[in-house]
Amino acid sequence: MALLLGFLLLLLELCGNTLSMGSQSSTKGTEVLEFELPATDYETKDSYKAGPIGGLFQIVHVFLHVVQPNDFPEDILRKILQKKFDFSTDYDKPENVVLTLKIIYYEIGVIICAVLGLLFIILMPLVGFCFGLCRCCNKCGGEMHQRQKKNGPYQRKCFAVCLLVISIFIREQSLGIIYGFVANHHLRTQIERTRKLADSNFKDLRTLMNGAPAQISYILSQYSTTKEKAFSDLDNVKSLLGGGIQKQLRPKVIPVLDDIKAMAEEIKETRETLLNVNNTLKELRKSSAQLNTSLSDVKRDLERSLNDPMCSVPSATATCNNIRTSLSQLDDNTNMGQLPSLDKPIEKINDILQTNLSSLVQQGYKSFNDIPEMVQNQTTDIISVHAALPYVKSTLNSIGSDIENIGEQIPIQDQLSNFMGYINDTETYIHRNLPTLEEYDSYRWLGGLVVCCLLTLIVIFYYLGLLCGTCGYDQNTTPTRRGCVSNTGGIFLMVGAGVSFLFCWILMTIVVLTFVVGTNVEKLLCEPYQNRKLFQVLDTPYLLNENWKHYLSGMVFNKPDINLTFEQVYSDCKENRGIYATLKLENSYNISEHLNIQEQAGNINNDFQNMEVNLDNIVLLDEAGRKNLMDFGLSGIDTINYDVYLAELSKTPTKVHLLSFADDLEVKANHLTHGNLKQSLKNNAQTIRMIHRDRVIPLEQSMYGKARSSAYQTIKDLRQKSSGLEMKVNNTISSLDSAQDFLRTRISSVIVEESQKYGSMIVGYFERYLQWVKISITEKIAACKPVATALDSAVNVFLCSYIIDPMNLFWFGIGKATVFLLPALIFAVKLAKYYRRMDSEDVYEDMENGNIGFHRHHSTQTV
Repeated sequence: MALLLGFLLLLLELCGNTLSMGSQSSTKGTEVLEFELPATDYETKDSYKAGPIGGLFQIVHVFLHVVQPNDFPEDILRKILQKKFDFSTDYDKPENVVLTLKIIYYEIGVIICAVLGLLFIILMPLVGFCFGLCRCCNKCGGEMHQRQKKNGPYQRKCFAVCLLVISIFIREQSLGIIYGFVANHHLRTQIERTRKLADSNFKDLRTLMNGAPAQISYILSQYSTTKEKAFSDLDNVKSLLGGGIQKQLRPKVIPVLDDIKAMAEEIKETRETLLNVNNTLKELRKSSAQLNTSLSDVKRDLERSLNDPMCSVPSATATCNNIRTSLSQLDDNTNMGQLPSLDKPIEKINDILQTNLSSLVQQGYKSFNDIPEMVQNQTTDIISVHAALPYVKSTLNSIGSDIENIGEQIPIQDQLSNFMGYINDTETYIHRNLPTLEEYDSYRWLGGLVVCCLLTLIVIFYYLGLLCGTCGYDQNTTPTRRGCVSNTGGIFLMVGAGVSFLFCWILMTIVVLTFVVGTNVEKLLCEPYQNRKLFQVLDTPYLLNENWKHYLSGMVFNKPDINLTFEQVYSDCKENRGIYATLKLENSYNISEHLNIQEQAGNINNDFQNMEVNLDNIVLLDEAGRKNLMDFGLSGIDTINYDVYLAELSKTPTKVHLLSFADDLEVKANHLTHGNLKQSLKNNAQTIRMIHRDRVIPLEQSMYGKARSSAYQTIKDLRQKSSGLEMKVNNTISSLDSAQDFLRTRISSVIVEESQKYGSMIVGYFERYLQWVKISITEKIAACKPVATALDSAVNVFLCSYIIDPMNLFWFGIGKATVFLLPALIFAVKLAKYYRRMDSEDVYEDMENGNIGFHRHHSTQTV
């Protein structure tokens, strides 16, 4: 408990002095700036494992739980610590009587075991003394005479078996002596490790003390990184603030400019389309006229041929009439010449294109893209460091000046030096006294070794007695004539019994003393320390100081009403939290107030809100461009009757397929007799084929081939695009007016909003940095895990694991072995008479009426 209070109060002293001065810090990083406090590595492990011997310790713990099953007596301990229990003066008070009874009830298991041990200690030498006197008087088995009994061999065997079993219990089953040897050696080994454990803990404490100032310096040095980032963003106001304003306006402006740009491209494409279609129609008219002329010539030639007298012949009349009837099919099927001209719409489009709408749109784009440059030119004075007013950079520099003084305002180094001096003194004291501890431990180890060897010697006597007695015993030999080996076995048994009488009460004294001390330390210190009930007792209000509700807060802040407990401090240190959060130092020094930059942040935000950024001269499209759009909407492109053109272009050039007509004409000519008529018809058929090849096919290609995609399909697409042209233009102009109105009425609010965001971003760097500083100072700087580890090393490791556990295992093993000496002693004395050579024996002689026995003395020298 003293160690516990000592370590915690040292920590409190360190932090209490730190509180009286001041400290300021900073915050966390942004999504760009990331701050990380360098981790501190410690050498001492925060947990201890006993290794294979831990199983034996658990056996002892189970036994202790059986002996002492009661819960930790918190109420009793509280009253004792409050000095309300004094036997010297108030032993007869009812409350003290009740408290005494509670103590007895709690210690009843230990008391019973201790009383039994004391009885053993008192009675064993007394019984041994009486037993020795009794044997000197030839009583209690002291007479060297053995009476012959019928069950004598059976008793001898039973005594031998019982002694063997008990000896095995002493040495093997209970493993008492082995437990003693193991515990004795383990304790010495752990004492030898104490120096290394102490050095490791002191090294970690020094690391803690030396690392705290370095951590603070590192944290404060990160301000320069934050400042550089903020100044970089201030210098980059063109893209950040200007770009932010531009980003806000983009959804309103860019779609309108894109529509106007697309409209300008559409005007150009419409003109090109109309020109291509108009030219194609002219070519089609010319080709159609040529085809019509050729067909008319062929038709007239056929009519002249059919006037031949040959057609008057009855066999040819029908053929000629059939041919004459089909001549009406040799006509042009289109009316290209009747299609209206597209010259007037083309002239209107040419007039519209006199104004370069694309150039006007690019001016709108340029005005929009110049916003960042305009913002930068108009904010130079506000951001300047050398401005007469306390503008942004000068305000940030003032924050930096305050932060740079934080290291001087926190007097941690002086306090750490004092605490380091205490650590050095403690280390010197431990190193000065460790040799004495090791020397005394060597005496203890030697004494434990003697105890274990003594028990081993007794068991060896019993084993030798059983071995010699069993091997040398001859059942055909009378008691007075027993051999030397058997007699030696009996002597060994009696020597073992004698040594047991002489020393077992001393062994039991050692067992009782170590049992009482080890059990109470385990139950009253080790277990409650591990389950932290001991801290709960120390945290009892008004316990350690009757005027303070909470002792720690009274020590640290001189404010005992603050809820600061030993358990909470220990738990926080185990979790490696910083001193500030562990000791709730905000009750004495609120770091949040010292890290508050609300005033500076307000000044910076006001500076940005009061910036005069004028973007009212942004014009997306001037009046010339607007008139150009309106003229395009009224150009009449959407009123052209495209269906007439599509209908003509979808017709075939001729009413009949000329090749089929020519083939049919040639077939009919073949039915005629040879002559001029037949030859003339064949010539005309060949001419029709030539017309198809030279006129119809090119015309078809112009109408349905390549030209179909550029004439028919282009006209069809043009019809679709021009549909609702006036409404499209009106919608575009309406969107333009809306965007221009937005720029005129809302741009000032956008500038204010983006300026606030920009200012908040700049201030946010410092707020996040200061937040990181706050978290680091409160949670990470001077993380007190080495203090909790040192406390664990002193109580849980050194006292409980290094000393108490091996001590408990030692008395547990030696105690069990000593208890088994009692039955072993009894059976050894009983069995010795069956192995030793007697001075006299019973002799039986046969009489007439029966066997009459009498006592006969034989000299022990008789062979």
